[in-house]
Amino acid sequence: MAQQQGDAPHASDYAEPIDITPRTESAAPSDVAAVDVAADKSSGTRTVFTRRRIVLGSLLAVGLAGAAVFGVAGLRILQQKDATLNAPDRVAGLSRDTSTQAADMADYLRTALAAGIDLDTTVGAIYNDPADADRGVLFYGGTALIFRPERELNSLFEMLDDETGSVSSLREVPAGDLGGVMKCGTVKVPEGAMSVCGWADHGSVAVAMFPDRAIDDSASLMRELRDQIEKRD
Repeated sequence: MAQQQGDAPHASDYAEPIDITPRTESAAPSDVAAVDVAADKSSGTRTVFTRRRIVLGSLLAVGLAGAAVFGVAGLRILQQKDATLNAPDRVAGLSRDTSTQAADMADYLRTALAAGIDLDTTVGAIYNDPADADRGVLFYGGTALIFRPERELNSLFEMLDDETGSVSSLREVPAGDLGGVMKCGTVKVPEGAMSVCGWADHGSVAVAMFPDRAIDDSASLMRELRDQIEKRD
């Protein structure tokens, strides 16, 4: 039936109301959990990467330090390994004793040295001091590729313990320009005590006995002897 003019409008004549309020999207609980898990995984991954970087950095530092040490040691071996020892007729103000008795003593020292240490060559000599007959020097040594110089030098001093008596007051002294290690001490002999010094590097090892000389004087003379006796290719 048609609506008469002036009649009030009926509720059914209007469309359903429309909500125009902006909607806020809320994440579903499962979505929130997924985000949290992803964040935890991301944080965990960063922690693992950080730890891995620390470990790798530490290993690299240790490796570089080891390589540096090996490089220095390898260079030192290359510099010192090709050594020769030659006992000249005159050295450091001393003259070589060429008597039969001195030659026999030198051969004995060389034989004892070769028996105690594996060397390629050996040398022995007795030197006289023109200023004082009681201050002669007994020298013997040898050459080889030596990886642990100090150990070989200590072996020589131990041989002196067996041959003459106990080496005492043994201490390290400056080795000089040729490097390596040098030690001096005193050894007991029938006549009393006398100084003994020795050096060792990656190419040679030697010992000398100094009657009637103090340790400091003997160390100084040993460096002079070495400078003139030891040569490197």
